[in-house]
Amino acid sequence: MSIKNRLLIASTFLFLFFFPILLKAHGINESDQHTLSHGSLLDYILVGAKHMLTGYDHLLFLTGVIFYLKGFKDILKFITVFTIGHSITLIFATYMGISANEHIIDAIIAISVIYKGFENLDGFKKILKVESPNLLSMVFIFGLIHGFGLSTRLQAFDIGSENVLAKILSFNIGVELGQIAALIPIVFVISKWKQFKSYQMFYKLANWFLIVAGAGLMVYQLYGYFNPHDHGANNSHPHSHEQPHDHGDVEHSHDHGDGEHSHDHGDGENSHDHGDGEHSHDH
Repeated sequence: MSIKNRLLIASTFLFLFFFPILLKAHGINESDQHTLSHGSLLDYILVGAKHMLTGYDHLLFLTGVIFYLKGFKDILKFITVFTIGHSITLIFATYMGISANEHIIDAIIAISVIYKGFENLDGFKKILKVESPNLLSMVFIFGLIHGFGLSTRLQAFDIGSENVLAKILSFNIGVELGQIAALIPIVFVISKWKQFKSYQMFYKLANWFLIVAGAGLMVYQLYGYFNPHDHGANNSHPHSHEQPHDHGDVEHSHDHGDGEHSHDHGDGENSHDHGDGEHSHDH
């Protein structure tokens, strides 16, 4: 068996092992909604950081970008461009109320993960026989898409009608802080591994994993788009809609056999007819 096939099999096993974790990427839950409904701008920062730290699709893409880079200046430049891109769409789309189906956006984000793994493995030259597109431009474009994905998450919350822009900016600050916190260990591991002979094997395995994981996430999101009723657990909307219950002047009528039972809660009259007899209770 060739090394390529072995790497593909190994990355597939890794993907299947981590898939349950990937499916929980920046999900919406009641706890976050309660925090944002009753909290301060600091809470929006904390929730924003949490959603980036659990945004495994975003982190997989950034990991792929870091593999390509050689020094701290490069990393700072590319991460800054990505940050500018996703900040633009996160802030603007959320403030303007521009949204799209979350499954479609997340499927495109999954494609960005596939793209980066494919590019790192030199797929454009080896398979497509063309030069890969300018990476800095692609990072900015994908940053815009990733920011739109984060915006759909934020718009799933009820953030009220006061201090809306401040809340969006606070959430975005949290996203940036979470991104920094997540990238520090990733940069450390990749930079240290470069010192070992096994780095090339690690590099290939990691990028094959990006391709397999991106493909799996894309299929999962497309399935969710075409089967919305089977895909509500991960990104369920936190808002509950309660039906009003009026126990005042509403009349309930029940017919048992030949008689009729009428219950009026409030100022009405309760009439019970059982068979041939009638019982009337006036409250």
